[in-house]
Amino acid sequence: MIENAALLIVDVQNDFCSGGTLAVPDGDRVIEPINRAVKYFTAADLPILASRDYHPPVTKHFREFGGIWPSHCVHGTDGASFHPDLRLPKETIVLTKGINPELDGYSALEGITSDGRMLSELLHDLGVRRLYICGLATDYCVLCTTMEALRSGFDVTILTDAVAGVDVVPGESACAIEDMKNAGAQLATVEELHT
Repeated sequence: MIENAALLIVDVQNDFCSGGTLAVPDGDRVIEPINRAVKYFTAADLPILASRDYHPPVTKHFREFGGIWPSHCVHGTDGASFHPDLRLPKETIVLTKGINPELDGYSALEGITSDGRMLSELLHDLGVRRLYICGLATDYCVLCTTMEALRSGFDVTILTDAVAGVDVVPGESACAIEDMKNAGAQLATVEELHT
């Protein structure tokens, strides 16, 4: 583990897990490795951030209003809550995204903190240079977050055993991993954080 790093957990919310309105196939499997990563970052006294989709009831993101997705993660609903098995410490910085009804809000870098700061500003203030990214879904929010982080000058490591994808098109998640790697992201497992 290097200094000046942070763990970024992307959208591990009820609606993206088993039984949710937009469940990622086998999405729940990311929770256990993410919880191990949280323990590691907590022990190392490094920042932990968690993004969440928090859509308004009416948004162009949803199928019934012209988008491609069923309604999900509507603010104030149980579906928008973090999965109950996700062990987020009280110091976790929550980033809310998808709140603009005109935008999809895929990237966590579009998220804002409770005091209105954007993620890139927050990371600068914290002195973070490398993001370790995990969560849901590999081929959408994880991909968009990674690409925007790389464009913004951050180093990125994808925790490959702690991401899962939608795979609307079969193989899309594997392609997303390859695209992120080709763009400059490094790949690691949670176990490798300890080495």
